[in-house]
Amino acid sequence: MPTRLSNYFLRTLREDPSDAEVTSHRLLVRAGYIRRQAPGVFAWLPIGLRVKAKIEKVVREEMAAAGAHEVHFPALLPREPYEVSGRWAEYGDALFRLQDRKGSDMLLAPTHEEVFTLLVKDLYNSYKDLPLSIYQIQDKYRDEARPRAGLLRGREFTMKDAYSFDYTDAGLDASYEAQRDAYERIFTRLGLEYVIVKADAGAMGGSRSEEFLHPTPVGEDTFVRSAGGYAANVEAFTTLVPEALSWDGLPPAQVFPTPDTPTIQTLVDSANRNQPRPDGRDWTAADTLKNVVLALTGLDGSRELVVVGLPGDRDVDLKRVEVAFAPAEVEAANDEDFAKHPGLVKGYIGPWSADGAVLGETSATGIRYLLDPRVVDGTEWITGANEHGHHVYGLVAGRDFQADGTVEAAEVLAGDPAPDGSGPVELARGMEIGHVFQLGRKYAEALGLKVLDENGKLVTVTMGSYGIGVTRILAIIAELTSDEKGLVWPPAVAPFDVHVIATGRDQVVFDTAESVVAAIEATGREVLYDDRPKVSPGVKFGDAELIGVPQIVIVGRGAADGVVELWDRRTGERTSLPVAEVASRLP
Repeated sequence: MPTRLSNYFLRTLREDPSDAEVTSHRLLVRAGYIRRQAPGVFAWLPIGLRVKAKIEKVVREEMAAAGAHEVHFPALLPREPYEVSGRWAEYGDALFRLQDRKGSDMLLAPTHEEVFTLLVKDLYNSYKDLPLSIYQIQDKYRDEARPRAGLLRGREFTMKDAYSFDYTDAGLDASYEAQRDAYERIFTRLGLEYVIVKADAGAMGGSRSEEFLHPTPVGEDTFVRSAGGYAANVEAFTTLVPEALSWDGLPPAQVFPTPDTPTIQTLVDSANRNQPRPDGRDWTAADTLKNVVLALTGLDGSRELVVVGLPGDRDVDLKRVEVAFAPAEVEAANDEDFAKHPGLVKGYIGPWSADGAVLGETSATGIRYLLDPRVVDGTEWITGANEHGHHVYGLVAGRDFQADGTVEAAEVLAGDPAPDGSGPVELARGMEIGHVFQLGRKYAEALGLKVLDENGKLVTVTMGSYGIGVTRILAIIAELTSDEKGLVWPPAVAPFDVHVIATGRDQVVFDTAESVVAAIEATGREVLYDDRPKVSPGVKFGDAELIGVPQIVIVGRGAADGVVELWDRRTGERTSLPVAEVASRLP
């Protein structure tokens, strides 16, 4: 039976929703696919569920081909497993927490590693049971501070999460590759361009971690790639460390008055004006050592300051800093922090001063001092002298100051060398559509998942975790395939195969449309039939363009002559053809 618009639960809107920031959000609401319930939370309407189900079908088919079995967990879970793994605290404010009537702590699951682990522990105890791969398609919940862009960054979202269980590292490698290959097939079938990048595991933990990113200007992730094949998101990028230099023959450091130079640019201008280089080259920001004071708030609420030294031509990248100091929360030090540490002279901070004071754990300040990996022994810098209105010139790393360690905190710039030697990198924007992890034994160790091996010895199971954002993929496809008039779904995920429109008031139009619908359905295609009797052709055409079914059949004034029009929504091409040929002429 066709789906008839005259009684289908679908209402389109003529105006864009006021809170819509991106095309997919705007069109999915206007076309009647979703409706906002709260910031980052949406109801799914019948036509939206059809597209979502098409995507899930592709995922299920490829999961089956990879040997994974489907299960389903509740979204509401107890605190205890997440407490044992440490993620009850690690997730911080991103976790939806609640209590039942008895006062027991519960949560809305952001991911399900813990309960998958416990399920396998409950049922399996021998290496003969492994390898095992199981998955679910389930709603997840994360209390995003700033939900935005409709389905692209919400508080509730549908995700496919799969988990593999092996008792050897070689087995984990094989399971990981099987899931990784399945992801490539899924995204290819869905028509999504993707880049596989090295990624940081974050709160998930584990060793190997890769993201599947769809390159798009509206993406919230920045990634880098080289012509030689290297790819990573900026959080996982590692700096190619230069060789250390000799400081033999370098003159001693000197402190000069530098009034009114609290910024890198004012410092460079002052240096070129008052202390020109002996080699005739101008000083640049790259010759300066910027020192940024950050405040780290631990899971226990403790607050620690750390100073990060980096070349002055770079800024601190917040995402890289968050990864470097996870699970602590990171922010810039505030006025209260500086007041508690008078040795920190804002605008003139450095790792050394003429009276011998240095930053670092052994200094009087007690503040950790970490350096960008580019600041290697033998490099010379202009940097703060820890005295208001003064900077030190010719300060040599390794000779004049030491650090407590290095940190990947600086922004990545186009042209930086790839760490694998494959050439300079370029920067691009992307949206995460999938993520695969080799979790290793983190969760199995914490939750006691062990099996007997061939020798009857208990060994800890090693795990992989593999996620795909189903609702995010739907929104990305909508972004990619829409035009100025509405959605234009690719056939693989379109809510219907064909949209038949009856235009006009003559009965012959509706009788002909009924016969066309029947003929198309006889071929196994799903039909959306606009049979509304008192709606103008203009409104019906506008709705068809907005809804986005790729093939549209218009039954109008030519019906009396046995002629209809086939409209390809993707190309805009319209073709007149006899009624008898409609079903056979559809692609």
